[in-house]
Amino acid sequence: MTTRADSVPTTAPHPPARWRFFVYSAIGLAMFFVSVEIGGKSTIGVDHVLTLVRTLLGPAVPFVVLALVAFGTARPFVTGTWRRSPLRTAFAILNVLGLLVAACAAFGYYPGPLANPDIGPFLWEKLAIPVGLIVPVGAIFLALLIGYGLMEFIGVLVRPIMRPVWRVPGRAAVDAVASFVGSYSLALLITDRVYREGRYTGREAAIIATGFSTVSATFMVIVASTLDLMDRWALYFVVTLVVTFLVTAITVRIPPLRGIPEETFEGVAHQPEPTGGGRLLPTAWAEAMRALAAAPGLARGTWSTLKDGVLMASAIVPSILSVGLIGLLLATYTPLFDLFGYVFAPVALLVGLPEPLLAGKAFSMGIAEMFLPATVVAGHPSEVLRFTVGVTAISQIVFFSALVPSILATSIPISVPRLIVLWFERVVLTVLIAAPIAHLVL
Repeated sequence: MTTRADSVPTTAPHPPARWRFFVYSAIGLAMFFVSVEIGGKSTIGVDHVLTLVRTLLGPAVPFVVLALVAFGTARPFVTGTWRRSPLRTAFAILNVLGLLVAACAAFGYYPGPLANPDIGPFLWEKLAIPVGLIVPVGAIFLALLIGYGLMEFIGVLVRPIMRPVWRVPGRAAVDAVASFVGSYSLALLITDRVYREGRYTGREAAIIATGFSTVSATFMVIVASTLDLMDRWALYFVVTLVVTFLVTAITVRIPPLRGIPEETFEGVAHQPEPTGGGRLLPTAWAEAMRALAAAPGLARGTWSTLKDGVLMASAIVPSILSVGLIGLLLATYTPLFDLFGYVFAPVALLVGLPEPLLAGKAFSMGIAEMFLPATVVAGHPSEVLRFTVGVTAISQIVFFSALVPSILATSIPISVPRLIVLWFERVVLTVLIAAPIAHLVL
């Protein structure tokens, strides 16, 4: 056992049923990353479970999602969170619009522009219903990935590269990986709490919040499915993870992130990071066993993440049906995003993407809602274009329908103008990195 003041014990505890670390982690990895063919459909296990759930619910599916939207719309008003900021108020009002759209769609009524198959039916059948179901379903299996020591084990192993590459302490490794694999909203709450405890500086908290807090792996399934990339799911996931982390390694070295002060929250004393005395593997195993010792039973753990998944889905789906609807209406009936697309068209042309103006339009729409870029190029014959847009939609991280208000609800010191600049940087850098990879591997 180590004895230095800044170290942690490397002697692993002996929790009962240590087999859970291996079995639960293996099941979680298999459900998210192993494609199997069932009924002629080859996809990951979570996607097959989603198909099963939809089959079992049958005609009740639209009304289950409608109830989810109603819950998510009412919750800010019941809890009072809608009063916290003007932006929160605006999104709470927009959620009411989302509820109206959901009510119409659930009963098969699409008035006005909603009747356009690429707007109303698309939003409801291709986005709202799959997202409303897969996020809670995926959350159940996500518990196996993040609840029984695997994330701690991986996190410790990557600690030595966190400070030199991403300029964050090693303890951010678990936060970063959990942010990428799990719920960005819950990850932001973790980051905010650690920042307020003095274990992150303001700059470190901003880097983690804007560099790793992507949408969940379960939502990535929706993006990949829409872009017809599920047969390349493992490749898509790995490339997206690598590109996202590479882009973050660049953005931490340039403004606006570089300009955020290295100060703790409101003068809270900084807590230096403990180490494992240089013994990486024993420390990783000890941390995993510590997490396993504190882990709940399978039933309680999955129930907890299921509740988190329901809350997350209830917050996302109304935004998709409101902000997503506004984005689609602007894209369909106005030249706004076509004009914005000219900003990114030269970048798309530089990396050899087909139809640079279409690609630019897709990239520009991501700031409203991260899923909108996928809607622009869905069905396009170029797999390179679809793959690049799919990676960019995740790696851009910043979007106004959900992540921006979530960040602003925390104490993390980053403003809306900085977030917009950061979004632009991330889109350009992602395209420059992802497109050549797509050309190479597809």
